[in-house]
Amino acid sequence: MSTENEGAAVPSEARPPTGPQPDSASASASGARTPGAPPAAPPPPEFAPTVTSAAGHGFDEPGRMPPYSDGRPPQPGYGHPGDDPAEDRTSQFPTYSAAGPGAGAGGWGQQPPYGGGGDPWGTTGSPAPKRRNGGLIAAVLVAALVAGGIGGGIGFWAAGQSDSDSTTVSASGDPGALNRKPTSVSGIAQKALPSVVTIEAQGAGGDGGTGTGFIYDKQGHILTNNHVVASAADGGKLTATFSNGKKYDAEVVGRAQGYDVAVIKLKNTSGAPLNPLPLGKSSHVQVGDATIAIGAPFGLSGTVTTGIISAKDRPVASSDGGGTSASYMSALQTDASINPGNSGGPLMDAAGNVIGINSAIQSAGNGGGLGGESQQSGSIGLGFAIPIDQARRVAQDLIKTGKPVYPQIGVQVGMRDTGNGATIARTGNNGSESVTPNGPADKAGLKPGDTITKLDDTVVDSGPTLISEIWQHKPGDQVTLTYKRGGKEHTTQVTLGQRTGDK
Repeated sequence: MSTENEGAAVPSEARPPTGPQPDSASASASGARTPGAPPAAPPPPEFAPTVTSAAGHGFDEPGRMPPYSDGRPPQPGYGHPGDDPAEDRTSQFPTYSAAGPGAGAGGWGQQPPYGGGGDPWGTTGSPAPKRRNGGLIAAVLVAALVAGGIGGGIGFWAAGQSDSDSTTVSASGDPGALNRKPTSVSGIAQKALPSVVTIEAQGAGGDGGTGTGFIYDKQGHILTNNHVVASAADGGKLTATFSNGKKYDAEVVGRAQGYDVAVIKLKNTSGAPLNPLPLGKSSHVQVGDATIAIGAPFGLSGTVTTGIISAKDRPVASSDGGGTSASYMSALQTDASINPGNSGGPLMDAAGNVIGINSAIQSAGNGGGLGGESQQSGSIGLGFAIPIDQARRVAQDLIKTGKPVYPQIGVQVGMRDTGNGATIARTGNNGSESVTPNGPADKAGLKPGDTITKLDDTVVDSGPTLISEIWQHKPGDQVTLTYKRGGKEHTTQVTLGQRTGDK
């Protein structure tokens, strides 16, 4: 809003004259008669136009002003001959044309404009000071009022319209439009969730935790991690809760600490939905393949996350729930979110087949180490799963005998040296031989101090890598070892032996 004329004086309230008024020629600004001037302005009406009712406007006829009290009709106009009309307008009433506001509707459109610089009712005396912009201000005010009225009317009209005029688009609500195919993540999850259980393990001393498992066969066997059930293995309590909320007591069938694999079984399978998940082939997995992880992170059962295989054959060393027994795996690495409680749950491919058992995560807060749930760390996109090819073989051994079977070459290697290979120790633990006499390595010609750098085509950079790669095989398999002795490289064929049970 402009402030150009702010502070201008407001004329005093107009009052009708009380005495007789002259009917002679109009007075000039000085009060003298002006020769040749038109007759003087007639006296004003003795009343101001007022609104009398909803239908009346204070006039006898639409568009006409009432006669004056002496019976004379209203005059065509008032003015000062010779004055500049543009200079003679006041801020009280602008000059309206015949087509102005209210024309033909009983308003101001047909009335003659008020003139003169004095009282708007035409009283004699000194005229009010002239203000050049008064008419403009009044016109602006009227225009603003008219615009405001239009805006208000439009707002009222818009508010009264039906919601059907909205330009928003509503979804059809057709579930089929979401295209939940059986091979979609949603389709795979809906089929797999009833076969995934939340395991609660409680030791005899009250210690324990929560993990995940999945149905392995129709006899009620459940595949999971050793570190999930380790606390309840000796005199503890195990329960398995299905996605429908039904809880069943379970017992440990067998555990493999080195593989971090365990098999438990429902004590009573009556009414349990025993639908085994299909087992895929981890040997067919490629980097970039889609993955789906299902588990109970932090106890939140039935949680589904997705990602990809970000690496394979990743050597990982972790520990069980007590942190006393190391396990080794040549793991599938995934960026699917895995957190404490996901351990033992299935890692699935895009076809809904199990390709691994979620087992360990890398945490930014544990100094770069790898481990299980005891650290209570969170996902940073580096999760590791035991390849299902290995886990299936271990599970079969546990179900048959209750004990794990490990392939081995019969050597003891350093576990802390990394980067240059796995070096056979000079002396074994507790004064034992570092190369088992008449064992697979001894028969192949390996000696203490040799550094193994390859197993088949896989580079070996440390002791844990060598163990995890050997455990990918089964006893009786033949492998090629590349090693260094005295700065020279050699190769030899080794037939893997076996060890039964955990030491």
